[in-house]
Amino acid sequence: MAPLRFSANLSWLFPELSGLPARLRAAGSFGFEATEVAWPYAEPPEALARVAREAGLRVVLINTPPGDQEKGEMGLGAVPGRQAAFREGLEQAVRYAKALGCPRIHLMAGRVPQGGDRAAMRGEMETVFLENLRHAAGVLAQENLVGLLEPINTRVTDPQYFLDTPQQAAAILQKVGRPNLQLQMDIFHWQIMDGNLTGNIQEFLPIVGHVQVAQVPGRGEPSSPGELNFSYLFQLLEDEGYRGFVGCEYKPQGDTVEGLSWLRSYWDRRGRPQAGQ
Repeated sequence: MAPLRFSANLSWLFPELSGLPARLRAAGSFGFEATEVAWPYAEPPEALARVAREAGLRVVLINTPPGDQEKGEMGLGAVPGRQAAFREGLEQAVRYAKALGCPRIHLMAGRVPQGGDRAAMRGEMETVFLENLRHAAGVLAQENLVGLLEPINTRVTDPQYFLDTPQQAAAILQKVGRPNLQLQMDIFHWQIMDGNLTGNIQEFLPIVGHVQVAQVPGRGEPSSPGELNFSYLFQLLEDEGYRGFVGCEYKPQGDTVEGLSWLRSYWDRRGRPQAGQ
């Protein structure tokens, strides 16, 4: 069984450093082989690609743009009336993914519009999402890219988010039926919504294209106090043959590098994957 491969989520790690280039260099210096960032759009893609290359990093995941955050938008994939903006954002994400050599894009579903009722709008929003996902799958296939759907918990993090359980996401993926669309498993969100992590990991891992981790409930390092046993979960992912990346998407409780002692000890115990595996 191969050791897991970890990716530094630079939207969360190294908050003590301002700007993506500085965070990319810090992740490379620490020894990460891969990195991910939600929204790289403030920087020109070619400049980011150059810094990542110099730091010895591959970029493995970005998100589609959030939309108008001042109006409370957080992704547009399932939002009625925003189809044109979703497609524009997808084009921008593809442009960045190509420049960065990034194989995966998280296609953000977005929130139930303000004042809208989730139950009343569920059917309409799913219809919009399916239409946008079919379009996205075609666009991504031309570039040999994978689109990911990430359920985000509605109990704590984002009460209005449309896509909130692995079951809902898996059902939507089945309806779309495109092999280059997969599930993004953020263990933090899955634990809060459903628990049953062993069963859910085993059931859904065959359609998972990316994993993210943080402790529950504080969203800190896997080694910070909380209800999840990460040595068990990492072993489970290894035993189940997971070969993708595990994104470190958590809030460092102190200095980022000091807080990465859990990853150092994992590498000491399991070894590091060989580059290009």
